[in-house]
Amino acid sequence: MGFAYRIASPSEYLAITGYGINDVKLAKKAWVAPGQRCTRFDISPVNYTFEVQAMSAEKLPFILPAVFTIGPRADDEDCLLRYAKLISPHDKLSHHVNELVKGVIEGETRVLAASMTMEEIFRGTKSFKQAVFENVQLELNQFGLIIYNANVKQLVDVPGHEYFSYLGQKTQQEAVNQAKVDVSEARMKGEVGAKERDGTTRQNAAKVDAETKVYTVKRQGEGAKEEARVKAEVKVFENEREAEVAEANSELAMKKAGWEQQTRVAEVEAAKAVAIREAELQLEVERRNAARQTEKLKAEHLSKAVVDYEMKVQQANWELYNRQKAAEALLFEQEKEAEARRAAADAAFFARQREAEAELYAKQKEAEGLAAMGEAQSAYLSSMLGALGGSYGALRDYLMISSGVYQEMARINADAIRGLEPKISVWSNGVGAGGEGDASGGGAMKEMAGVYRMLPPLLTTVHEQTGMLPPAWMGTLTGGPSKSS
Repeated sequence: MGFAYRIASPSEYLAITGYGINDVKLAKKAWVAPGQRCTRFDISPVNYTFEVQAMSAEKLPFILPAVFTIGPRADDEDCLLRYAKLISPHDKLSHHVNELVKGVIEGETRVLAASMTMEEIFRGTKSFKQAVFENVQLELNQFGLIIYNANVKQLVDVPGHEYFSYLGQKTQQEAVNQAKVDVSEARMKGEVGAKERDGTTRQNAAKVDAETKVYTVKRQGEGAKEEARVKAEVKVFENEREAEVAEANSELAMKKAGWEQQTRVAEVEAAKAVAIREAELQLEVERRNAARQTEKLKAEHLSKAVVDYEMKVQQANWELYNRQKAAEALLFEQEKEAEARRAAADAAFFARQREAEAELYAKQKEAEGLAAMGEAQSAYLSSMLGALGGSYGALRDYLMISSGVYQEMARINADAIRGLEPKISVWSNGVGAGGEGDASGGGAMKEMAGVYRMLPPLLTTVHEQTGMLPPAWMGTLTGGPSKSS
């Protein structure tokens, strides 16, 4: 067999292998030498139609009809080489290629759907389509394929699951009810507008008559009012000057009180910041533990709960549909009453919402202030500890002195003994500087005499402080003052 000249059509490429070619040579036209093999492959895109069965994050199954237009990437030589090696030996419409593309699309679609709720998939169809397109394209790159177009159709219910059907019925009923409400509101606006125009005409006529009378009286009183106005302005000017002086003094006193209050509040907030942070950390640990236990229980009971939920939802939807049909006959008669109740409920809800938002904002600001004060106090203590050479005892003494702890302790002790009138008596047995010489001369009788001299003042002091009298055999008190020094 000799040389042969091969030419590919506009939608084809030649894949040449064999003698003198290391891997694969791609060309639109080429001479094929002996020992070489030439294969034609088509690069035109093909439509693949699928109905992907997937399941959302709530374990709700659905069908996603989709049509993908897929073909080899003609503008990238590396992709064409991969396609020629991996796909071109098979027919593009063969079962093998169809299953390959279907497996990639179904796998990526199911993985993406499992991470989204049914509401997110239904309302974000465009973003869901784009995400499927990007994920599938990443997998098809390894085969040298590109998605020219992806058409994701409307989501369809799986037989036995009527989620989208019931959702459509709900939307239809809401539209009908809203239309009835709009008609009633238009009728109400027309009647109210007519009454308002009639009332406005009468009000304007009465206003013109009243303004004419007022103008007449006003002209007469302007002269007298001008004179009184000048006198009043002079008096007001004097009063304003006096009020400004008093106001300046009051503002100065209020600022001083506010600065003192802020200082005390800052000290209290700094002391509480550490306790608040500890409580927050403990709360976070308990919350994490509770979340872990909750996830475990959800995993154990999810399957059974989903089945029960679907059965109850279908039964509840059927009962709701019957009740809606029965209630439509009474809707028009109760419409006015419902509108009044709805307006009152909206007003109450708005008031509660504003109160809750105000309370939440106040709590957030209070927490931010506590956190900022805690950080400032921590930085201050760290700098003071570094300045004191790391001595915690010196830092403690400094803080107690600067915060007035010692002064407060002294004040408390002084208040504790305030009002007491203690009496202190000192007795002497009469022994002076020469007591030792006298003792050597007088003996034990002088000691007994000293004790005897001490008894009268002692008994007098006991009587003054306790009201108790000595027994009769010890003697009686004279009523005179005790000897004291």
